[in-house]
Amino acid sequence: MKKGCLLPAAVLAAILAFAVWNSRAMQADTDRWRAQLHQADILAQSGDWTGAAAALSASYDDWSARQTYLHIVSEHDAVDDAEAMYHRSAAFAAAREPSEFRAELSDLQDQLRLLAEMERFSIKNIL
Repeated sequence: MKKGCLLPAAVLAAILAFAVWNSRAMQADTDRWRAQLHQADILAQSGDWTGAAAALSASYDDWSARQTYLHIVSEHDAVDDAEAMYHRSAAFAAAREPSEFRAELSDLQDQLRLLAEMERFSIKNIL
């Protein structure tokens, strides 16, 4: 390889490495958040609204800790939609509305899955 090609090749390799790392990091984060939400759902189904609200709050705190990163690498609308869903879920948990709470949690889990899918390193997302 010629000397003049090394820098562009190194830059491309760095971009590729970041894309792969970002994909894995986003998948790990969203899997963790979805598991936390699933736990909140189980607690709500068993009638433990205090535990469900606490589990949701812990998930939201975990989510909030990654906000800067999420806004850098993801679409703002998708992140903002998930944020709003967290707030609506908390309101339904506080009101002890089981059907609305479960529906909002389900939508939030789908939104988190979508966030991971949008950042997945795949041919579909490259083209």
